[in-house]
Amino acid sequence: MTAPATPYYVQAGTFATRFNAFFGKLARLGISLAGTAELSVRGRTSGKLQRIPVNPHSFRGEQYLVSARGHSQWVRNMRVAGGGELRVGRKVRTFTATELSDPAEKAAVLRTYLERWGWEVNRFFQGVTATSSDAELQAASADHPVFRITVSG
Repeated sequence: MTAPATPYYVQAGTFATRFNAFFGKLARLGISLAGTAELSVRGRTSGKLQRIPVNPHSFRGEQYLVSARGHSQWVRNMRVAGGGELRVGRKVRTFTATELSDPAEKAAVLRTYLERWGWEVNRFFQGVTATSSDAELQAASADHPVFRITVSG
């Protein structure tokens, strides 16, 4: 019997953690650099709001959140919570989230996400870029959870 594969995840180091905290604070203050926002999602164990800066992505008239680092804590929390909040300054958008499961659908979102955010996140995609083939993007989609978000109100 083989052991189950460990889900792909690139943990943030000290520098990245500080960098994320800085960008999260900027978003709380109302400063969105290149479209970033602060994600708040309820912790699945602690029940406390967990915060992290994210790059909300628009594709074909809908909004998405992509986890460039893989199956991270915010992803695991989102799966349980089913939604959260995006904040830029005083503007808070509450949303529900649905995780995409179809590799072809995820690949289409990932391609446009990498076109927009590749300069920041390509290093987490193990050589897959916006110009990769559909098959390569579909293969990478298992490592990068994608959530369609629906903003309330």
